[in-house]
Amino acid sequence: MTTLIKNVQLIDGTGRASAKADVLIKNDKIFAMGSFPSYKAAHIIDGMGAYLAPGFIDINNDSDRYLTIFSNPSQKDLLLQGVTTIIGGQCGSSLAPLIYGSLGAIKHWTDIDAVNISWRTVGEFLKVLSRRQLGVNFGTLVGHGTIKRDLIGDDFRDLTKNEINVFKSILEKSLKEGAFGFSTGLGYGQGIETPYEEIKALLSIVSKHKAFYASHLRDEKKGLLSSINETLNLAKESRVKTLISHFRPIMGYKKDYEQSLELISQSLHIVDVYFDLYPFSTSTVSIHSFLPNWVLRGGEEVIKENLKNPDIREKIIKELPRLKGEEILISHAPKHPYLVGKTLKEFSDNRNSEVREGLLALMELTNFQAVVFYKNISIVGVKEALKHSQAVIASNSAAFADSFKVLKPDRATQTFPKFLEMAEKSLPAGRQGLMPVEEAVKKITSLPAKILGLKGRGVIRDGNFADLTIFKDGKIQTVIVNGKIAVNNSQFTNILAGKVLRREP
Repeated sequence: MTTLIKNVQLIDGTGRASAKADVLIKNDKIFAMGSFPSYKAAHIIDGMGAYLAPGFIDINNDSDRYLTIFSNPSQKDLLLQGVTTIIGGQCGSSLAPLIYGSLGAIKHWTDIDAVNISWRTVGEFLKVLSRRQLGVNFGTLVGHGTIKRDLIGDDFRDLTKNEINVFKSILEKSLKEGAFGFSTGLGYGQGIETPYEEIKALLSIVSKHKAFYASHLRDEKKGLLSSINETLNLAKESRVKTLISHFRPIMGYKKDYEQSLELISQSLHIVDVYFDLYPFSTSTVSIHSFLPNWVLRGGEEVIKENLKNPDIREKIIKELPRLKGEEILISHAPKHPYLVGKTLKEFSDNRNSEVREGLLALMELTNFQAVVFYKNISIVGVKEALKHSQAVIASNSAAFADSFKVLKPDRATQTFPKFLEMAEKSLPAGRQGLMPVEEAVKKITSLPAKILGLKGRGVIRDGNFADLTIFKDGKIQTVIVNGKIAVNNSQFTNILAGKVLRREP
């Protein structure tokens, strides 16, 4: 099957200036670029002067964490953004490997009973997923928290030498079976108290296989600078390509964030480090993450018992952050869909409770599974950070089916179009954009492909896979996945042409 894309301004993904061209596709590959005015292809797409770019790569995606990679295999909302490839296994949580066949590591984000587990290893998981039709290409990292939880349960202790050796063996096997790298969630639960030397020991395996490391920082607020230094030191000592996950400028920490960006810039001569973020001011967080770290020890049953103790409960309330209940919106509440769309203030007022007491009540009611929107990011800081040479754009979200009982965050549906709109030089109101459109496209195509070591995608080149996106003024018009048209005239075509991706040694 042949498809000819005519009359487009081709942006190849490398950052080079766009140029008028036609692109010929045969089956799932790019066959030729040039001028083909009389070529008779089976399908002809007239770009009418719009931009043609490589399909966008969402290097930090949560469709696995919410299990929508199974419940919503089309991943339609991502396709409509121009995304053709997503990478899961983020922030220390992955769907494989599973030593005991349990998805307990993601229970705070979704109903883990919604999927029957028929795999243990990364290789088995990718085989299971390969038998399903997917709208986008999917690859995964190996989650530190997933393996550590299987090794020691809900305990927060350090791993023993023998446990680290077992962990290293599992990680190595997973990388050989196709995982693209390793992730940690150092801002969550067990991850917060994971010692430097434990991470460094595991990164020796990542370095050996030339994979990459993605990390949610240990602290994004008061301890931001020490967290950045820790990450940069790990990158330096382990010689591992590193991605700082959703590196956001939290309100109230402007100076620390700017200094952190400067530290990254100053380190580039000795480390290969990047960071991803999204162009919005709202975080999506699991409700249990508001709790002090000491409360999380021992797992949910211990937390429930502690909340029943009046003295402990009062201590917890005093240590909760000061929150504006009207700025916290309930996005997802498994088994309690009537709560979706309510603010924490509304929920608390209905119970005649102060906001922090209401927060604990919401945790108890939803068994700690509620997810909320929290407006805590400086959009001015985001715009400045997006210009950084090491910035990569990612949704840090899942693609939800319309029937899924969830309030979709903007980044689930608008991350990439919004970024392109912000970046393009000629905006509708005549304002100056953040950067040339060619540089913007590089940040969502070849740069994430380079970090991943992803071959054959991210650049428009003869012989590469035909993952392509046509857009104009930030609006996505056509999306092609592995040579098949998944979006046409900004409408989803119901064609699922994605593939499961495996890292090549």
